[in-house]
Order: sequence, then structure tokens, then C-alpha cells
Amino acid sequence: MSKIVAEQLVDMLIEAGVKRVYAVTGDSLNHFNDAIRRSGKIKWIHVRHEEVGAYAAAAEAELDGFAVCAGSCGPGHVHLINGLYDAHRSHVPMLAIASTINTDEMGMDYFQETNTIKLFDDCSYYNQMIMTAEQAPRIIQTAIQHALGKKGVAVIGLPGDVSQLKAVESTTSTQYFNCNPVIRPSDYELQQLVSAIESSAKITLFCGIGSEKAHDQVVRLAQHLKAPVGYSFRGKMSIQPNNPYEIGMTGLLGQPSAYHSMHESDLVILLGTDFPYDKFMPTNNKIVQIDTSTERLGRRAQLHLGLCGDVAHTIEALLPLLAEKTDDSFLKAQLEFYDKVKEHKNIYINDNGSEDAIQPEYLAHIIDRLADQDAIFTVDTGMTCVWGARFITGTGQRKMLGSFNHGSMANAMPMAIGAALAHPEQQIIAMCGDGGLSMLLGDLATIKQYNLPIKIIVFNNRALGMVKLEMEVNGLPDNETDMVNPDFGMVALAMGFPGINIHKPEDVLDAVKRAFMHDGPILLNVFTNPNALAMPPKMEWAQVTGMAKSMTRLMLGGKMDEVLDTIKTNYKHLKEGF
Repeated sequence: MSKIVAEQLVDMLIEAGVKRVYAVTGDSLNHFNDAIRRSGKIKWIHVRHEEVGAYAAAAEAELDGFAVCAGSCGPGHVHLINGLYDAHRSHVPMLAIASTINTDEMGMDYFQETNTIKLFDDCSYYNQMIMTAEQAPRIIQTAIQHALGKKGVAVIGLPGDVSQLKAVESTTSTQYFNCNPVIRPSDYELQQLVSAIESSAKITLFCGIGSEKAHDQVVRLAQHLKAPVGYSFRGKMSIQPNNPYEIGMTGLLGQPSAYHSMHESDLVILLGTDFPYDKFMPTNNKIVQIDTSTERLGRRAQLHLGLCGDVAHTIEALLPLLAEKTDDSFLKAQLEFYDKVKEHKNIYINDNGSEDAIQPEYLAHIIDRLADQDAIFTVDTGMTCVWGARFITGTGQRKMLGSFNHGSMANAMPMAIGAALAHPEQQIIAMCGDGGLSMLLGDLATIKQYNLPIKIIVFNNRALGMVKLEMEVNGLPDNETDMVNPDFGMVALAMGFPGINIHKPEDVLDAVKRAFMHDGPILLNVFTNPNALAMPPKMEWAQVTGMAKSMTRLMLGGKMDEVLDTIKTNYKHLKEGF
């Protein structure tokens, strides 16, 4: 029996190594769904919301290199958008299949009609509609090749009637090429970098996700230059472990040590990072940036040199050209300061809070202490991200996934679904905010349906905590950031798996232990302190005065108790900011 286009698509996905497709089935997707069923080699993952499917696929793609999600006509397309933006901005290779109305109804304002080219154009590198059977294999191959080569999203529009057409064999390649070229600066450019290094006594390295596969090279370079090593959030899990030169993160989620080192340096070398917070970048020293994508060079800071290169390949070429530095006084000073920062961090762990006001730092510390050495963490955007950034330790085997570039709420639980399906052999821990979990709460049912052993830990501060902080540092009293939540423990039970409410700090340790030992999904609803703040490594005077104005307005509005709780909870943080 001859194949149809839907079956040809499935065969080509199998050839690309696809194991599952995250989607909500329906109308124009049905022939694709049936082709998957009959193949027996790909699993259809029935999520409750297409946004969850896109996030789950994004997680799998980041962990394993490629993944697929799908959405059907109109609403299914729109639901995909947020997850696709996240994947595209995180530069993970992903294919979205947007099935749509039959070709003879296009342009007639038909039921559920959307223009997929316009809709997905800003969140993809490739975005084309298959209109004939002859086009199908070429567009499928080209879409996947774009996703792999450019590291981002590709979208295929697939009308329902085209999916049923008799397949036509391709006249071009149906293979996929996952290339791994050697990329480094020219010899002349390397000599320029050597000159900048030789003329600088105090050097700091700052690493991003582009350094993920260059841990050993970064450590060797740091040893050679006697340079401390800071990192971005996405760079943390690969650069922090087994690194005697690491000094932590900078930026909104970071702490003072990396910020201080970068600003005290004569030379800062940015390695594989597109760190977006330019206000945390130094302005009075030399900065060199090394990245494989030259369009990123210079857009975050004034550069002395901008070089195109893979971090590992560039360091391997650079090291033989350098004389090893002997003066380690700057390195020692920064490491001593980092030790003080880590010691200060223990204050938050030792002060574990009170009933219904458990310190989130303490909870994150317990999670870090008890989690497996190869655990995969997912973190929601907001305050949960702060606690993950500061208290979850890289081991060299752990991974941490989040919406680090797009900054969307509600990503942690969906990403945990993708991670759990792709890596059932590893512990999956979803660190969820109550606001984030509430947004896509229905897909707890997906976790139950596939019996995914995800450990969902809700940092339930009954507020949009990061938004509240943003308002307060701008001198605004927080307004409509409070949340009246359902009993998340009872919600989990209703979904069919254990849910436990944790109100007292003395119960946290045992609860997390039991959750991690539980064979199956489980949710811990931990009532954290709603007034816990997270101060950046450097406080601007405008932020201080803004906070003071906000507290004054709250007092004048009769919220004296909230002001006192905020001050009492955060005097340690406020002290740290100066």
C-alpha cells in the first residue's frame, strides 16, 4: 500500500531520532496522529494544553538536541506560541507541526483559520506551508535542518487534505546533518587577544551557556591567567562544579562576588554569553567577547575585542600562545570575598522561618542537599528562579531548565514533563511558583496520565513575588499581586497522586525526603514567607529610595503589619545590597 504524506512525515521524524510528539489531537492533526499510532516508533503525548506541549518539547530539545510538538487549526496554533518563543530565544532545536484547514478553504475566513506564516514568523528560523505532496519531503528535511543548524524553532504548516495525499519520493536529500565544525578566531585575532591579556594584571572570566561543553578548558585558562570565573544562570550548572576559581553569578539573580570581580578587573573576557543585563556590566575596563554568533558581539557592552569562536576551540588555540601568570593576588582576594558571600548565605538557611512563613532559601537548600547528583531541575520564572540560582549546586551531572531568556511564568511543570519522558532514569524536580503553577494547572492530569515521577515543589508565597519586588523598588505600593490560591495539595489528590501541605519549617526536611523517595508523582505545597525579597548584587540609590517610598505608602494605606514583616524578614538582604 502506498504511503500518504502524514506517514512520510512520521518516517522522516523517525529518521531524525524523534521519540515522541507533544500535542492535543484534533481535526487536521488526526491523520498525522494515526500515522504515529501505526508506526509504533513514536509516542503521541496527549497534553491538556498546547503551550505545555511546546514547553515540554523545549525541555527535551535542550536535554537531547531535538524535539517535536504540534497544534491543530487556529486555537492550537495560538496556544503553541509562548512555548515556541521560549524555545527559539533559548536557541534549542525544535520542530512545530501546525496542521491547518484544507487548502480549498484558505483565504475564506473559514472556521479556525489562521495565517501560520504571519503567526509564527517571529519565533522561528524556518516557517513554511506544505501545499503539495511534491513539496512535503523537501520542506520537512529543510525545516529539521534549519532547527538543527541554526539552533532554534522551525515550523511546518500542514493542511489536513495535504496530509492525506499520496506521498511523493524526494528528489533531494532526506538525511539530516548535525555538523560540529571547529570555530576559532584567526591567528591575528588570537594575537590581539594575547596582547590584551598580557597587558592586564587583573582578569575575570565570565561564562554563559556557550561555555557548556568547555568546562575543562575554562578551568585551565583560569588557572593559567590566575583569573576568577563568574557565570550566568544558564552557564552555572556546567561551569560551577569542580572549579576552584568560580565566584558565582552576577545579575539580578546573582550575588556580589562576581559583580565585584568584574568591576575590579583590568580585563573581562566574556565566553559564550549574551548576558542581557548591561547595567551589571563594567564600563571602565577592557572587555573581550567570544561567541559563535557574531551578531551578538558588542550589544551588551563596549568591547575592546569581539571575536568569533567556539569557547573550547578558542581556548585550546589560545593557551599555547600564553605565558602563565604568576601573580595570584587578585584571584585570592576575589575567592576570599566569595567565601564571605557564601558564609553570609548560610544566615538565610539557618533562619528557617515560622509557620506559614517558611524561608524559601531554607527550602531550596534542603532540596539541593537531598536531590540526586544527576537530578534535572526545572524552575519557574520569578522568585523561584532566584532561589534556584542561589541555592541549587552544580555537580557536573545536574541540569537546570527554565525560561531564562523569554522569562515566561508557568514553565517549570511543563518542562518537567518533557524532562521526565526523555529521561525516566533521572530524578526530575519541578520548583514551581504558586503563580506559575496556577496558570497551567490542568496539566497535572498529564503527569498522572503518564505516571511521571516528577517531584513538584510549590514555593507558595501567595503572591506574584517578583512583580511585588519590582513595584516596591520603583516606589510603588504593591497592588493586586496577592493570590488567593486553591489548596494545591488537595488539587494533586484530585488529580490522582499525593499532595502534601507544609506549613511549618520543622516539617520541611522530612517532607522533602519522603517526596524524593516516593515512587511516582508527588506535590509538596510549601507555605513560604511572602515577604522574602531577593536583592541584586548592587543596589542603586534610586532602588533604595523607591523601596522606602513604597513602604511609606503602605504604612499610610494602613498596611503597617506588612511593612514590619518585610523589614524584619529582609534586614539581612538589605544589608547585603550595600
